Amino acid sequence: MRYELYYWTGIQGRGEFVRLALEDAAADYDDVARQHGDQAMNGFLDGSHGGALPFAPPFLKVGRLVIAQVANILQYLGPRLDLVPDSEARRLYANQLQLTLADLVAEIHDSHHPIASSLYYEDQRAEAKRRARHLRSERLPKFLGYFEQALELGGGRCVLREHSYVDLSLFQLMAGLDYAYPNAMRRLRPRLPRLYALAQRVAERPRIAAYLASPRRLAFNEDGIFRHYPELDDPD
Repeated sequence: MRYELYYWTGIQGRGEFVRLALEDAAADYDDVARQHGDQAMNGFLDGSHGGALPFAPPFLKVGRLVIAQVANILQYLGPRLDLVPDSEARRLYANQLQLTLADLVAEIHDSHHPIASSLYYEDQRAEAKRRARHLRSERLPKFLGYFEQALELGGGRCVLREHSYVDLSLFQLMAGLDYAYPNAMRRLRPRLPRLYALAQRVAERPRIAAYLASPRRLAFNEDGIFRHYPELDDPD
């Protein structure tokens, strides 16, 4: 099966959660926009391609199927790439964890764009400082504490001690937060031993390690979800 991944060029963004699953499984896939430019997505986003209408990238084309939303894409790919257990209960739990992670990713994005995505960061800097303070002090401990507890209950894995797409997504989450909020994460690290151990384990998986060392892995930057603005990481 050949997969076509569609996501904006120049950033990791939400597309990276899907890309990591495809890379870990050595799936046969095309990163379409990176090959042909962002305009390759136009026919899907304006509805002229026909079929399912994505709201926004990322979306995955598989034959005639068009699948959007990260958690939805990973729920589809999980059993096909052997990245989720066979049990229905475990698959539902994996999707639950992925959806919870998506909630946190949205809050991380909104910490630097709390008023509107259409405005520049510089247009909402004061509001971003206030929002980031709440993210650092309240939301990150709450969400990351939840995932730390899930890992504890799973014996170091989120889904029945088996490697899953959730593990890959947690790796990306931790890597992004270490980039965007290094001071906050340094303070939280002693409370998150399982999450950091998981992130290290994922980074050492042969295919992931090869991907991270390749030009296919774009660097974090201030155009993506995980952005490092020093004033937002200030402990005040």
